[in-house]
Amino acid sequence: MSSIQQKTDVILIGAGVMSATLGALLKELAPELEIKVFEKLAKAGEESSNEWNNAGTGHAALCELNYTSEKADGSIDISKAIKINEHFQLSRQFWAYLVKNNLIQNPQDFIMPIPHMSMVQGETNVSFLKKRFEALANNPLFQGMEFSDDHEKLMKWIPLIMEGRASNEPIAATKIDSGTDVNFGALTRMLFDYLKTKDVEINYNHAVEDIKRTSDGLWNLKVYNINTGNIEDHAAKFVFIGGGGGSLHLLQKTGIPESKHIGGFPVSGLFMVCKNQDVAEQHHAKVYGKAKVGAPPMSVPHLDTRYIDNKKSLLFGPFAGFSPKFLKTGSNMDLITSVKPNNVITMLAAGVKEMGLTKYLIEQVMLSHEKRMEELREFIPNAKSEEWDIVVAGQRVQVIKDTPAGKGTLQFGTEVVSAADGSVAALLGASPGASTAVQVMLEVLEKCFPQRMAEWEPKIKEMLPSYGVSLMENQELFQEIQRSTDEVLGLVEKELAYS
Repeated sequence: MSSIQQKTDVILIGAGVMSATLGALLKELAPELEIKVFEKLAKAGEESSNEWNNAGTGHAALCELNYTSEKADGSIDISKAIKINEHFQLSRQFWAYLVKNNLIQNPQDFIMPIPHMSMVQGETNVSFLKKRFEALANNPLFQGMEFSDDHEKLMKWIPLIMEGRASNEPIAATKIDSGTDVNFGALTRMLFDYLKTKDVEINYNHAVEDIKRTSDGLWNLKVYNINTGNIEDHAAKFVFIGGGGGSLHLLQKTGIPESKHIGGFPVSGLFMVCKNQDVAEQHHAKVYGKAKVGAPPMSVPHLDTRYIDNKKSLLFGPFAGFSPKFLKTGSNMDLITSVKPNNVITMLAAGVKEMGLTKYLIEQVMLSHEKRMEELREFIPNAKSEEWDIVVAGQRVQVIKDTPAGKGTLQFGTEVVSAADGSVAALLGASPGASTAVQVMLEVLEKCFPQRMAEWEPKIKEMLPSYGVSLMENQELFQEIQRSTDEVLGLVEKELAYS
């Protein structure tokens, strides 16, 4: 049974951190806009944004080695690291604005200070890390970073990792204290609580099944109400598809030219979680290593201190898995049904190109608990099997598209696909994702509301003082933003409390 079409200004599909961020920006910029949200699950932040489904790293490129590649001449390219760091600074500014204006409370429930570290083993990798440190150390965005290959110093920084190692083993680390652990699940729930106060209509247990353009230029959505079993008709001038792995199918249903020749490859993740709280208390950092030769960027191993439900946890991973589902709560038919006449060649080309990735995923799926423990022991030599459990993390769908590099190129990043007229936009991809949500949603606003950007600019600059400005080239502004956001988000006091 279908209901009468209900019209609104904006529809957000998916109650994750991206829709929450876009909704919050729009409500601050244009309070008069009528916004509806549709989420197929029973509450907000349950899929990709959930705290157990991502690493919780406030990705600022402080420790992720895959954001700083070594060029053919041996120098280190830091351009991607700078870009990601500047994007994370925008997120910090927006969160601080919301807290300062009492729109969300208790920032300690979603953000905590934690040192970000890179750790490598072997002489070649130690040499790479030293070069990376030298390339970053003088950059204002990475001020305060330290490098050490001294075992005694490393023992103070990372005792759990250093115990049981030979004193002549080549090992080095960088450490920077301005890193954060972000509980994106908690943040998402806070943002939706805020949106409720702004009269945003949030519909849980509502699955969007189809999306079509109508003759009057609106987008009509067929929405299945899981509670009643009814099909509802909803229409809007602008639709944002922020359904995590589920976004690709909905984007394809729009039929916009920009949705053609795009595919998706699902990758699931597993983390090991420490059951012994005494062991968890011995580690206080997010420590990222280097991906093994031939392994994809999303497989970078890391040992993470996390704060979940205000309790300190210790996680190691990720181990990749394969499932044809595009969401944890998705269907085993997701991958097959995403193959269309317009993207089949793109998908086949990726299949041929990515044989190494396929082999890697098969090997990862076949790993026993003891084999995973062997990988963990490269980080914690004395780790005991009985003290670690497996947690299944979120599904990620890596974008496959035709690029100048060739057909069927696998993309490792976050991507916005929008119609030429800006009436619909979809978010695809994975890391750095949630950490750069504010920057990504600003891109959506610029692409989809170009006629209003001049009017909105003063308010955007009030919320995000570095909007349109390079922080790297404006050191004083960067230091002021860092100081003020630290203070508002409570990061300075807690650093002292937990040091």
